[in-house]
Amino acid sequence: MHLNEQTNSRPWRIRPDGQAKVTGELRYLTDMTSPGKLIGRVLRSGVPHARLLSVDTSKAKELPGVVSVLTSKDVPGLNGFGIAEPNQPVFCEDLIRYEGDAIAAVAAETNEIAERALELIEFEYEELPVLDTPEKALSSDAPLLHAEGNILHETSYSKGDVQKAFNLCHAIVEETYETPRQMHAFMETEGGIFVPEKHGKLTVYSPTQHGYKDQMQLARILGIPADDIRVVSSPIGGSFGGKDELNVQPFGALLALSSGKPVKMHYSRKESVIAGLKRHPMKVRMKSGVNQKGKLIAHQVEIISDTGAYATLGGPVLNFATEHAIGCYIIPHIELKGKAVYTNNGISGEFRGFGGNQVIFALEGQMDRLAEKINVDPWELRSRNLRTLHDLGPLGQRVLPNDGPSQVWEAIQETPLYKKTEHPPSVDEPWIVTGKGMSLAMHGSGLGYGIPDPAGGQIRLNEQGKIEVAFGHEEFGQGLLGTLEIMLLDHFNCDVEDLEIIIGDTALVPPSGSSTASRTTNMVWRALQNMKRPFLDKLFFKVNELTGEPVEQLQTGKNGIWKEAKQGEGREFVLTFQELAASCTEPLKCSTEFDFPVTPDPVIGGHYLYGSTSVIAEVEVNMLTGMIRVTGIDHVVAAGEVVNPLGYLGQIEGGSIMALGFTIIEDALMENGNYVTKNFDTYLVPTIADVPEIQHVEAVEELPEGDVHGPRGVGEIGSVALAPAIVSAIKQATGKWVTKLPVNPETILNVWDEPFPMDKEERKKGRERV
Repeated sequence: MHLNEQTNSRPWRIRPDGQAKVTGELRYLTDMTSPGKLIGRVLRSGVPHARLLSVDTSKAKELPGVVSVLTSKDVPGLNGFGIAEPNQPVFCEDLIRYEGDAIAAVAAETNEIAERALELIEFEYEELPVLDTPEKALSSDAPLLHAEGNILHETSYSKGDVQKAFNLCHAIVEETYETPRQMHAFMETEGGIFVPEKHGKLTVYSPTQHGYKDQMQLARILGIPADDIRVVSSPIGGSFGGKDELNVQPFGALLALSSGKPVKMHYSRKESVIAGLKRHPMKVRMKSGVNQKGKLIAHQVEIISDTGAYATLGGPVLNFATEHAIGCYIIPHIELKGKAVYTNNGISGEFRGFGGNQVIFALEGQMDRLAEKINVDPWELRSRNLRTLHDLGPLGQRVLPNDGPSQVWEAIQETPLYKKTEHPPSVDEPWIVTGKGMSLAMHGSGLGYGIPDPAGGQIRLNEQGKIEVAFGHEEFGQGLLGTLEIMLLDHFNCDVEDLEIIIGDTALVPPSGSSTASRTTNMVWRALQNMKRPFLDKLFFKVNELTGEPVEQLQTGKNGIWKEAKQGEGREFVLTFQELAASCTEPLKCSTEFDFPVTPDPVIGGHYLYGSTSVIAEVEVNMLTGMIRVTGIDHVVAAGEVVNPLGYLGQIEGGSIMALGFTIIEDALMENGNYVTKNFDTYLVPTIADVPEIQHVEAVEELPEGDVHGPRGVGEIGSVALAPAIVSAIKQATGKWVTKLPVNPETILNVWDEPFPMDKEERKKGRERV
């Protein structure tokens, strides 16, 4: 299927929330207000590492218009949060670990008063040595950032005898790769409105990717039952993992309950930068060897991940990176070690690709360098080492039979960019050099073995006569509403007006697990598969009871229930959905509960379902300025059935643009534990001018025989393999390898020992043109 050519059989439906978003009519959660609301603000430490000696809020409390001022002493429950390990304090008690640590929070009648109140809070501290690199944090004399030490998590995996295998290798490549601290750069910064209700209850309107997980964490902090907290979590103005963890919620909730009034909080971009999550910077050292036939024999990996001051999901990210450092290749001798290290830098956490982007950049770089070393075509080298249909997973775990890597390896060779004829350098602009590069990846779906991964859903014919579905997932721009709409129309052959979709509200929806890890499309697809037949049976039995029409002849359709015509030609209308609903004393409904499929082998973090992708990228490099322009990208993705073509295309292209920034533009620089790039005037993200005019996306929908698990999500897979393809294209253009992202102009200019070869007249002409 060539999505860009729109040749697939599914309709290209306009997303239901699209018009409201592009016109600005849609009200995000951070746009909401409430009568009599207060403004909440947080006082940040501003220092990366210090011993907190005292906090004095007396002057702030006396300021007219200030209603509530809170510190760690005012937290009634657990003074900590974190999805996997709640070791980030709501308010600092004794140790400041990064510049975004919260010292106090205020609620006031206006933003100006709240701002002044923060200025009046006095706190004393004693500065401590700043651990601004993992290497410093791992040194023997480093101060401990947490009681358990400076290592959050370690991973290891081995098979065979790596050292002996390296002695047998014909060629070995050893290299260290470095990746940047990337911002999510979502349109809507963290925020929300927090409304106290009767009897000590609370309603939270705040963007998150897991409403029920927020509810659980807030209950621990507030010291109240989880059922007393309602979390409304959609719609969201972007997340990409950055709103999976709590952010404003602890402060807004505490201020609302302490003041008895609604409290609105909304981070500025600067505060979002300082306090928000980022992609983990990683150093990945790889040593890989092949025999004379180009078969991989030995692979040794060491991953050092800068997780920042607190845990959030730094451990699972490292697990994912460890697994994907092997990828889709069969290697008999492996030794893998990883460390997620606490530092005084900003917090690293959940991010689209979840550690895969970093190690796939390294792994695919190794394959290209090995191919160069033994003088074999790099795409051919990959083919010689690809997993086959029934091979075990990267960590030796049983996985669903998967031939995706071979499918995308083959299909990319039929794409327009692969077949494009290469042109010689321009006579007029010899300083512009071009190149193409390719890469390949396999990406796990779901949370992996050892992490609870529940799902569920509910369907009913509601009182208004609509087929209503409810899921505990969130719409944060990924197109869930459109995908659900298409699935429901397919299942029930009805009209859009016959449907009601409810998501993202703990008061109205069942728990469905997180909207993360490329799991949501698969989970709603399976839920509807489970519920469709029982729900139709209930509808048809009730219609039979009312009309006497045979159950086996009934069908759902536009506006209601239909039956087959007597001569088998066409259909006859029987009953509207509204008439059927009115006849019921209680709604006709079904629900389902299940878990995301997981490997039967106890391999922590190991996945069972995978998607695959191959990418080809074309670049132009200006050797006078070092500027890189990506001029073309082709993607092939094997992730099962395409449910929502427009959404599928949007996810692959959107992920690709985010990966473009990761590769050549973005890096949230830090110096001595403080962010240098605090806003989008200094932190640059790709604009439409940076995006290739054409991105070709092809979907391989065929699954192996017997695979009944349906479509895999594609929210991440479009982002994971572009970086190594671009770097490979830069190598072809310039003749030089780079190992550190982003590949900025300085990187390009510094790879040359001497100026780019060009006579004086050409150089002069080039400078004038530039």
